[in-house]
Amino acid sequence: MSSVLQPCARCGARWAVHGTPMHWCPRCHGVLLSPAPIDAPADRRNYRWVARRPDHRNGRPVTAARRRPTAPTPRYPQIPRWGLRDELPASALAAPRGRAAALASWVTPLLLVTAGMFALAAVAELVRYVILLVNRTRLIDPLALRFSDWLLTGSSLLALALALGSGVAVLGWLIETRSAVFARAGRRDSRPVPLLVLGCLVPVANLVYPGVFLTEVAAERGDPRALRAIRIWWCAWILGGLMAAAALFWRAADSLQVKADGVLFTAWTDAVAVALTVLTLWVVRLLDGHDLFGRVRLARRWVVAVDPAVPVIEPVHPGGAARTEAPDAADAEIPDDRDTDNGAVQHEEVMAK
Repeated sequence: MSSVLQPCARCGARWAVHGTPMHWCPRCHGVLLSPAPIDAPADRRNYRWVARRPDHRNGRPVTAARRRPTAPTPRYPQIPRWGLRDELPASALAAPRGRAAALASWVTPLLLVTAGMFALAAVAELVRYVILLVNRTRLIDPLALRFSDWLLTGSSLLALALALGSGVAVLGWLIETRSAVFARAGRRDSRPVPLLVLGCLVPVANLVYPGVFLTEVAAERGDPRALRAIRIWWCAWILGGLMAAAALFWRAADSLQVKADGVLFTAWTDAVAVALTVLTLWVVRLLDGHDLFGRVRLARRWVVAVDPAVPVIEPVHPGGAARTEAPDAADAEIPDDRDTDNGAVQHEEVMAK
């Protein structure tokens, strides 16, 4: 009779067993590993599982863990988005503080009113150009001409005054924003306030320095979207300044045709001023952590997308659908003497198909 070796799970000793395998080690009374296959059916297994406490070797009782007091159930005013949503920017949480805080609070209303006034000035310039075209063939009513003069002069002067006030307000906002951004980084603004004022108000120099000051703020915050917006605004700012200077010199011409062309060019300049004012509001709100409409801007999160799951096993189809998809010749192969009413036979036929 052949013998098998049964190792002990506790001491590792091997015991040669003849005939029926043993269950316990003669030396340490540990469990002998079964020589039977691990995937043997239940009626051929000659081993059993023994459950022991974790402290059965050292003999020390297991102490019950202390229960912490139950905390209240957390409540949230909205659906939590941990990891998918940034915190609100500090500029949106804290109100600006400093000498220019009063000016910074007027940025949004002044820019909106300025954009509207420049739009009205552009309409007034177009009305004046239409009057000049009509005046080539017939006389214009003096009342209509006087109304056009008032509309053109009033809208232009108000637009220039509001543009100056908006520039001062944006300057105050820039000083406050730079101070807050560099303070959060633990540093002090390297550019003094007089340099910021001169760089934004001195002609010709104010075409370059405002873009530099804003770019430094966006780079310090690490916001690529705001940096792209500042570059777009910078190009529009230079274009608007050049068009304003060209429109001013164009009005000094002596020819009537050149003056008429200057009226049309001034209308285009006012339209560019409207776009520039809206872009300025966009940049200001982006650096404050908002979008153009004043809503809090949240950073986009890109999540890795996986391919759709491909089923490894073909899904089970209903028996009726499988029978209807099968050819009719398969039914003809069933012998006549076979009981087709038997449910088991029908099931076998469907599974075969």
